Amino acid sequence: MSYLQSLFDLSGRTAVITGASRGLGKAMATALAQAGAHVYLVGSVVETIQAAADELSQADLQADPLPADLSTDDGIASLVETLKGELSDLHILVNNAGIGEGHSLEDYPDELWEQTLQINLTAPFKLTRGLCGLMKEHGKGSVINTTSICSERGLPDNPAYMASKGGLKMLTKSMAADLAKHQIRVNAIGPGYFRTNMTSQSWADPERREARSGRTLLGRWGVPEDLAGAVIFLASDASSYITGQDLYVDGGWLAKGL
Repeated sequence: MSYLQSLFDLSGRTAVITGASRGLGKAMATALAQAGAHVYLVGSVVETIQAAADELSQADLQADPLPADLSTDDGIASLVETLKGELSDLHILVNNAGIGEGHSLEDYPDELWEQTLQINLTAPFKLTRGLCGLMKEHGKGSVINTTSICSERGLPDNPAYMASKGGLKMLTKSMAADLAKHQIRVNAIGPGYFRTNMTSQSWADPERREARSGRTLLGRWGVPEDLAGAVIFLASDASSYITGQDLYVDGGWLAKGL
């Protein structure tokens, strides 16, 4: 193996990724496994997360399912305890699970606000807090948070999603500062408009689909596999001197002027 290849090689490393049963999470889990990591896939639906893990295992990749409910404090605590009992160390944590449901500001439900912040912001904080000790055991690690272009731009009718992703952007920098002394790096991947279940209504509307394509420099929506290079880069030694940063994978959405 050449030096360049070794920079991106994740053989012998253990990764945990939340929201891994479909969409962006499944694509990132697949990329990490293909790079050599043993991946633990976390999801809320037992059958779905088992199927995702089975698919990777059938491709001779190392993958195990971990059903967990991140919408409750008890569910997060249970996941942390399970992982601490299962793993002797941890190299990569990808806090990817997220929800977003639109309502106008005037009638935005309190319970949806609380649930969105719980999954999108509180869960990454508590999982990182609870699992960073497994990274300290071997003196380094990589935490990757999935934010959004909504960390930088205000979109209408989804205040909880905007607040949670903006908060996660700054939590990333805060945790990077706190964990640097242990050589644990914390960075964020910010996807633009990707074709997933969460954006299915926009994709199904030809006018909205074209408008979102036109908002990017590259003239297209992202597909989950577009995150493969970014997650391997931030998880691997190729980014060993990078922490507290935001890597936007958005087709040029944030950069576009006219």
